[in-house]
Amino acid sequence: MRPLTPIEARVLGTLMEKARTVPDSYPLSLNSLVAGCNQKTSREPLMNVTEAQAQEALDSLKLLSLVFQTSGSRVARWEHNFQRTVGVPEQSAVLLGLLMLRGPQTAGELRINTERWYRFADISSVEAFLEELQDRPDEKGGPLVVKLPRASGMREQRWAHLLCGPVQADAAEHAQAYETGGQPDLQARIDALENEVLALRSAVQNLYDQLGMSQPGQ
Repeated sequence: MRPLTPIEARVLGTLMEKARTVPDSYPLSLNSLVAGCNQKTSREPLMNVTEAQAQEALDSLKLLSLVFQTSGSRVARWEHNFQRTVGVPEQSAVLLGLLMLRGPQTAGELRINTERWYRFADISSVEAFLEELQDRPDEKGGPLVVKLPRASGMREQRWAHLLCGPVQADAAEHAQAYETGGQPDLQARIDALENEVLALRSAVQNLYDQLGMSQPGQ
């Protein structure tokens, strides 16, 4: 299976989530699917997927046998076919779906966040399924998750899915900095810009003083 695009992964993950959390509303119409993709909670990163983009992703996923359209309704409705196509048990599908929707997470975070999808007995069981996905043999398609290097300030290592291709560890750590509110690079740039603005204001004021003029508005 080729690597998925971020929008394809979001569409697929949303279908997998709604099948488990709101079964009465499943399969999903295109409109409901777009709303699920663009949720402001339980999503990382936040997206603004259009109906056209979602439909394009559905058409591509259908060619991969990962989704299919149901019949018997005036409005087209869609459901996923992830487990059968990829060949993983329910527990592994739950972990992969959550990683697609919420980005890299520790085993502990995954256990908490999967409560509405599937209730794992303990963190050890989560780790066991993750390790099984990481050690998946090539004849079955190869690894589907990777354990990332421990990020600075983190006690535990996080896991990421590989359905969109290899994961850049430095990019994942950068994303984690934003999640934890660190944002060191951004804050440094803001501080530098503020200092530059103050310096420019001071220089302009000195120029007006030398010319014996007052700045507009003063």
